[in-house]
Amino acid sequence: MSSRLLAFMLLSMTPGLSCADQTDARLSDLFSTLQQTQDTRTIRITENQIWEIWLQHANSDVEQLMLVGTQRMNAQRYGEAMVVFNRLIESFPNYAEGWNKRATLNYVLGNLDASITDIEQTLALEPRHFGALSGLGMVYIQRKELSKAKQAFENLIAVHPNSPNAQQNLQLVTEQLRFDII
Repeated sequence: MSSRLLAFMLLSMTPGLSCADQTDARLSDLFSTLQQTQDTRTIRITENQIWEIWLQHANSDVEQLMLVGTQRMNAQRYGEAMVVFNRLIESFPNYAEGWNKRATLNYVLGNLDASITDIEQTLALEPRHFGALSGLGMVYIQRKELSKAKQAFENLIAVHPNSPNAQQNLQLVTEQLRFDII
């Protein structure tokens, strides 16, 4: 996508009715599956289905811009990615994944306070967002706020009890807290 086309899309986006990803009726059954299964393959498939739904939007320009923003972030073109995610959030403030992507970018840039703010907004829109909960735990680890990291991972496990990463991160933080007490 050329810079000119990206600029046009950003300028032409107007807020309107959005079919917010996190309100999709299919999510309830998928989260029920995450609560019940311990099968690694089923967990992975279910997580992928949830991510696909979270990335969907009634406005195809939003989906395209999410793709562009993510590509720019992955290519370390952070300024361009930030412009895209800022505009998405301004135009579609109820789109949780826009907030989550900007939270990730802020984390990468070392803007931990901004990352926490964006994660909190993501979670206000989608409290079950296991990616945001995991990210919150990682931000708190980075800030050496291990009690808060522990709480984030516990909240993640409440949503996704069989997440291997959540269990592992919780164990590491819990052990570190034990050593800090000694």
